[in-house]
Amino acid sequence: MGDAAGSFVIKQFGVKPFEGQKMGTSGLRKKVKVFQQPGYIEAFVQSIFDALPEIPGSGMDGRAQSAPVLVLGGDGRYFNREAIRTITRLVAANGVGKLLIGQNGILCTPAVSAIIRARRLSGGIILTASHNPGGPNADFGIKYNTGDGGPAPESYTDVFYAKSQRVSGYRSACTESDADPFASVNLSRRGSYTFVDRTAATERRFVIEVIDSADDYVALFRSIFDFERLRALLRRPDFSMLFDSLHGVTGAYTRRIFCEELGAPPSALRNATPLEDFGGGHPDPNLVYAAELVALCDPKQNPKAPEFGAASDGDGDRNMIIGRGFFVTPNDSLAVIAAYAERAIPYFAGGKLVGVARSMPTASSVDRVAAKHGLACYETPTGWKFFSSLLSSGRAQICGEESFGTSSDHVREKDGIWAVLCWLSVLAYRNVDKTPVGSLVGVQQVVEEHWREYGRNFFTRYDYEECDADAAHAMMQHLEEYQRRGDMSLLERGYGDKVSVADNFCYTDPVDGSVARNQGIRFVFADGSRIVFRLSGTGSMGATIRMYIEKYESDPSRVDQDAATALRGLVQLALEVSKLPSFTGRDRPNVIT
Repeated sequence: MGDAAGSFVIKQFGVKPFEGQKMGTSGLRKKVKVFQQPGYIEAFVQSIFDALPEIPGSGMDGRAQSAPVLVLGGDGRYFNREAIRTITRLVAANGVGKLLIGQNGILCTPAVSAIIRARRLSGGIILTASHNPGGPNADFGIKYNTGDGGPAPESYTDVFYAKSQRVSGYRSACTESDADPFASVNLSRRGSYTFVDRTAATERRFVIEVIDSADDYVALFRSIFDFERLRALLRRPDFSMLFDSLHGVTGAYTRRIFCEELGAPPSALRNATPLEDFGGGHPDPNLVYAAELVALCDPKQNPKAPEFGAASDGDGDRNMIIGRGFFVTPNDSLAVIAAYAERAIPYFAGGKLVGVARSMPTASSVDRVAAKHGLACYETPTGWKFFSSLLSSGRAQICGEESFGTSSDHVREKDGIWAVLCWLSVLAYRNVDKTPVGSLVGVQQVVEEHWREYGRNFFTRYDYEECDADAAHAMMQHLEEYQRRGDMSLLERGYGDKVSVADNFCYTDPVDGSVARNQGIRFVFADGSRIVFRLSGTGSMGATIRMYIEKYESDPSRVDQDAATALRGLVQLALEVSKLPSFTGRDRPNVIT
């Protein structure tokens, strides 16, 4: 495909600052209608480009020997293509030499990280609101990834926000009549397009390359997993799988990876066409929003239930793993992957796994694996950006969050398809050339064996979405005051054990020394059981209160008990202490996981 030559001029347009353009846990997320306001995207993206020259090591701080190269793509949700067109004009006007765009504007979040790292780019812009719904009245988001492939840390986002509060104009590439100079770029076909900046004192070229959305990502997976062994597992007549993309971005990848590369039949894929509104569903892979998949994997409801089921979210960074009628909590999933990594996944063979990390609200299941295998173990705040320094410094190689995110140092994002391939690798390790047809070691057996060896961390999370923000903050202040008083007698009587830790979690990064405070209210009992409260930063309106309950059981004879029964007392105690129903008016959560 040859170059489609063209030219543009750079023009300056005035704009006023917009309130609230502050990135949360993973980017700026608002309703679509907010992003559709005239000048809103332009003001925010221009603030990023105004900030990058002031951030050492950003790749746009004047130290680079050549013009920066960025990658741009999104999860395909409503407003994705329009935003790409707008941002491309801003990128061209702000000194970038080349922009890679995913075919059809599609790139899953972990693939963006893989592309940045493989091609040594300066960074990337991802258009996603992750697991939040899509559509004209739903959510949209923008996040910036740095040259290591990870989400911009607070040292970046704080500068972005400061610039957004003072922005007065933006630069955009235009024709002389203010039209889009890049209208000839066909996002549906791979190709390279070169344009000349006519306003530059010396001729400057700007290149747009539409790239295959999957090539770099698939090549990376081939270097991590034993594809031949995975093919052997999928060829077994007693094995079947079902992957539900929930009409999110991974539908653009699953046919290539699971069908073309690994030989799964097309029937192994469900909801594999990315849709702007995710088919009217909520693309969050959990027991509530992926209920249809859960039912299909339950032999009581479906006699032909597959041996293995999985789902991913809107932008492909989250995952859910289930067996035949058996749900694997993200905490157990992380722990099992870590326990099998060196044996089942070639990437970790030979002692390459030296450390693991989990977010503070995540159950401490992986801690017990780390202790037994002599691995370092880190507890970080919620947000994948806190794992990045651990991964880049070599302190940890596998990380995970209870919010259905798991990944490794192959990228700097959580990676839903990677986690699914890890589980298939565990099953292949347990079965290929080891078990006869009809005697498959399945997901449930793997997890139950793990519990008997390491003990079980019973865990649940209650999500109270779109609460009144003032009420949510008042509840958190109440809990902090409860801690300041120091009288834990109500908790200790209710649970029957001493409270060993009562604080608002504070984290000091062991690599760069940065400090993150007020990351969640914790009550930790002497036996390791915990009650945790925090306000989520991933919603687009109101406040989401998350309540986490964990209870450790070391007795092998008691690890198979029903989780809801095991946790009921702690749940009621947490609600009593927090006075959550009184503060919020909610008598039940939106989601229980």
